[in-house]
Amino acid sequence: MAPLFSIITVTFNAEHTIRRTVESVASQTCGLYEHIIMDGASTDDTLKVAAEAGNDKMRIESKKDDGVYYGMNNALDIAKGDYVIFLNAGDKFHSTDTLQQIADAIMANDYPGIVYGQTNVVDDNGAYLGPRHLRAPETLTLDSFKNGMVVCHQACAVLRRITRYFNTAYRFSADYEWMIICLQHSRRNVCIDKPLADYLCEGVTTRNHRRSLIERFKIMCTYYGPATAIMRHLLFLPRYIMRRKSAPNLQ
Repeated sequence: MAPLFSIITVTFNAEHTIRRTVESVASQTCGLYEHIIMDGASTDDTLKVAAEAGNDKMRIESKKDDGVYYGMNNALDIAKGDYVIFLNAGDKFHSTDTLQQIADAIMANDYPGIVYGQTNVVDDNGAYLGPRHLRAPETLTLDSFKNGMVVCHQACAVLRRITRYFNTAYRFSADYEWMIICLQHSRRNVCIDKPLADYLCEGVTTRNHRRSLIERFKIMCTYYGPATAIMRHLLFLPRYIMRRKSAPNLQ
């Protein structure tokens, strides 16, 4: 039996980026989805643009919240799908058959906990900048996240029943902890070794990169221990410096 997807898009004053996200979802060849737009009471034309670009599978909710992770939690409360995919404003599926590829992988592997793939990075105009600096591994385990955020939530579908709420004590890296928790509850993970998502590099986390790294260090200490967190971050430092020198726009 084919799965139903809950595709969740959290927005706030995203009138310039929401169209390509909504159009990307609406153009999918696989129609077994609901598209939840969870808006944080935007004051621009976000909701108008979304409504114009969407279809009858889209549901728009708008209410004031305290940030993106609050919006994600609000959307989880109403999601009806077997799997959830978080595709935020400015992000898009890599191709029109991406959702079908994920559905095929799910059915071929007896409903695994997580189906994931690679991520490309795009700019504000949706233009390709390059692959994400961390490549999703062929085999994904809990230990994989000792290497950082090796899989983006934009490029993975997670079985709804193993998900938990995002920890809103973290402002910029709750998705890192969320993925770790999902992996703790996943009995099997399946890789589609090709780009599944085009990720907008100018998101909230990217703009607050240093604060995000501090939060990730704290999360790593919690789940892997302080010694592992310190050692891994010493290894991350040269990688980070080289990335900033060679491609400062890629995150």
